Amino acid sequence: MVVAAAACGALLTSCGSDGSSAKKGGSDAGHDKGAAGAGSERGRAAGLKRIPDVGARLQSRIPKDSRQVVAVYGDGKDSAKSTVVLYTKSGESDTTWEENRSWPAHNGKKGWTTDHHENDKRSPVGVFTLTDAGGVLADPDAKLPYTKSDSMQAPHSWPKTHWHDFDYVIAIDYNRAKGTPPNDPTRPQGQAKGGSIWLHMDHGSGTSGCVSLSKSGMEHLLRTLDPKQHPVVVMGDKANLKA
Repeated sequence: MVVAAAACGALLTSCGSDGSSAKKGGSDAGHDKGAAGAGSERGRAAGLKRIPDVGARLQSRIPKDSRQVVAVYGDGKDSAKSTVVLYTKSGESDTTWEENRSWPAHNGKKGWTTDHHENDKRSPVGVFTLTDAGGVLADPDAKLPYTKSDSMQAPHSWPKTHWHDFDYVIAIDYNRAKGTPPNDPTRPQGQAKGGSIWLHMDHGSGTSGCVSLSKSGMEHLLRTLDPKQHPVVVMGDKANLKA
C-alpha cells in the first residue's frame, strides 16, 4: 500500500521525537538482561501458569490461542522506563509459559494511560495483537508480514540519536487496521484516539507513546513472533497491569 508522504510524516511524528535530545548515559537498552528482580513473580524461567505480575482483568484478555506474549512492564505510571519480556508456550503445552528473553526498554516519555489520546506522550495500557512489521532496513527474516519502506525513515530534522528509531518496527494493533503496513494511516477509532503505537528501536529515552528496545531485541522479536502463534503484547505500568 502506498502511503502519502504527508500522512507518513504525521504518523512518524506521533511515534517519535518531540525535538528533544536523548538523555546522555541514561539508557542500557543495548543490553539484554534477565527478568529476575524486575517484578515480584518474575525470575522463574519455566512452568508459569500465567503471565507474571498481570492481574485477572488483563490476563483474561489474552486470547486462548496465543502462544507468544510480549509483556511490557512499566516502572511506574509517570515513568518512561520499562522492561520487555517475551513469554512463549513451547512444545505441546497449552497450560504453562516459559520466559524466553527480556530487555530494558522505554515507553512514552510521560508514562502510561488507560485513555490514550493523540500527543499525550503516554503509552496505552492494554492487551493488543501483533500482526504486522516493517522498517527502513531489509527484512531480517521476520515471521510477521514485513514491509520494507524508506517512507518509515525518521525525519533528519529530529536529533541524530533518533534517526534509526524505525529501522525495525512491529505495529501494536492499537487504533489501526490489521493486515496493513505499520505506517498505514487508518485509525478506526478516529484521529483523536491516537495511533502509530509501535515496538521500535531505542534512542535512549522516552518516546511519544511507543515502546522501544535494542536492535538485537527487535531482531529477536521479528525472528520469533509468528502469526501462527497469535502473538500479543500486554503493556502498562505495574499498578495498572496488576489491577
